[in-house]
Amino acid sequence: MTNSPSGSRCSSVSSLCTGFVIFLFCAVPYFRAQQVSSSPANTSSQEPQSELQVEDESATAKVAEAAKIRVNVHLVLVRVVVRDTSSHAIGNLRKEDFELFDNGKPQTISEFDAEHITQLSATSGAHQTAAGKSKPLAPSELPTRYVAYLFDDARMTFDNLAKVREAAQHRVDELPPTDRAAVFSTSGQTNLDFTDDRAALHQAFNHIQAEPLQGRKVTDCPDISLYMADAIVNKNDQYALNAAVDEFIQCNQSHLITQAAIEAVVRTLARQVLILGEEQSRLELRLLNNVVQRMSALPGQRILVLISPGFLSPEYEYEYNGLIDRALRDQVIINTLDARGLYMLLALGDASSPQHPGGNSPSAPWQPGSKTFLDAQAASLEGDVLLLLANSTGGTVFHNNNDMNEGLRRVADAPEYYYVLGFAPQDLKNDGKFHTIKVNLTNRQHYDLQARRGYYAPRPEADAAQQTRREIEDEVFAREELHQFPVELHTEFFKPSDDLAKLTVLTRVDVKRLQYKQVNDRNLNEVTVVTAVFDHNGNFVQADQKLVKMRWTSETLQTKLGSGITLKTSFDIKPGRYFVRVVARDHEQQVMSAENGSVEIP
Repeated sequence: MTNSPSGSRCSSVSSLCTGFVIFLFCAVPYFRAQQVSSSPANTSSQEPQSELQVEDESATAKVAEAAKIRVNVHLVLVRVVVRDTSSHAIGNLRKEDFELFDNGKPQTISEFDAEHITQLSATSGAHQTAAGKSKPLAPSELPTRYVAYLFDDARMTFDNLAKVREAAQHRVDELPPTDRAAVFSTSGQTNLDFTDDRAALHQAFNHIQAEPLQGRKVTDCPDISLYMADAIVNKNDQYALNAAVDEFIQCNQSHLITQAAIEAVVRTLARQVLILGEEQSRLELRLLNNVVQRMSALPGQRILVLISPGFLSPEYEYEYNGLIDRALRDQVIINTLDARGLYMLLALGDASSPQHPGGNSPSAPWQPGSKTFLDAQAASLEGDVLLLLANSTGGTVFHNNNDMNEGLRRVADAPEYYYVLGFAPQDLKNDGKFHTIKVNLTNRQHYDLQARRGYYAPRPEADAAQQTRREIEDEVFAREELHQFPVELHTEFFKPSDDLAKLTVLTRVDVKRLQYKQVNDRNLNEVTVVTAVFDHNGNFVQADQKLVKMRWTSETLQTKLGSGITLKTSFDIKPGRYFVRVVARDHEQQVMSAENGSVEIP
């Protein structure tokens, strides 16, 4: 670090670390053109200026609905976790141990990476040296996962919620420094955005209370469940109608004379229950879609943990399929935890029910059409929805178990080991269609594999430029580094005052390693370079996009470029901890590189 009369200056070199971005639900940021200090680019003194042109592009490069799935025509990445029968992640596999299929067709795994995640305590990794001088953040301190806890407090009972909430408090104390967590509830009473603030997370979990919409029950007797209401109104199920009529007679000792009159009252009550249930389903769907949309711009591992006793959504199958479709597009894994724990009905029915043998039920508890039988069917179907959401998005489900501490560990913990497989789809059409992905082990061992279920081909674009822009935008908000051609990242900062700093990002591109199109005596190519800055919780701060147009003579390309060219971008920011991500795309070969860096400005 050097000192100057007007402030302080410090620099850092990028390491193998990761940067992130978070948007609010409806935020649509822009890449903003930044003014460079003296010239569009700082290049080697041997480079003739006529052979190089660098253009700062305007704010027209809008991030459309935040970052989408990381897929282009060249490389599809698949993150795979392999677990043994004890649910422990396996970390000793090689590329040869995997086989991968795209729409049932075997693919060549061209990229392979085995990752080992070491969970560190929150006190790991100091941000300052002994002398108090700033240094780059260590990779272990940068967020790599975002976990959203969505509590279905509109359906959970107090007992359900108390157990899960206590387990969630334990999870906060074990939160690794590479995680950011958020807390939401379906009632809308609790909303905490992604943070590593443990005190705020503890407070958010404590704030969650059971807010059941069923507290607005249409009637306590007959106790018509949503499943029964759907069966009576939408399916004209005579068994369900008879069960509700029997209970109505038992608890009301009705003076209504005719069976038809009683059935009319029950049908009216069932319709009211169904309306309330549809309202609850719409609320649940809106919340789930909002959280998935919220996470779609996070360039790390995205996990939505849905904590619920299960639910039914009559006539909403299409909407839930749309939710699954969106989660797949945005690479959001939905893990589910059944808050009921070990759930079972009494062998002879619910002892608190008038239909228990101690009561005066006119029908046997477990015969088709009995209230107990209908409740058992409803309970099974409610759990099926949790299974569907998890299985369809490559997630896991924890159910039929009272150990909520273990449950939250399974659905929210980062695996110690995982693998990244990459393949280049052959003859991929820009038709926007969904492609299923299947990953197997070649040795057919009985391990459990968790991987994304598929990807969407790029949609047809108006022109090639628009497609290029989308690919670059997707990569800016991705997590992994790419090294398809050499790019280096270096940062500096200068503080003119205590509350203002200028961050300078220097990006060196080894242009000698690129491929060129020869026209007359010139070697032509273009490289688009985007530099993005995010704060310590991954919130988008600023970004800059430059277009580098190269027209090298053969002599310059072979003898005068040295290690490449250096681009300079500056940002006016406040002191704090920041992540920097640089993405460069080559026009001729259409490949990309991405580097991550970090800096702390005291």
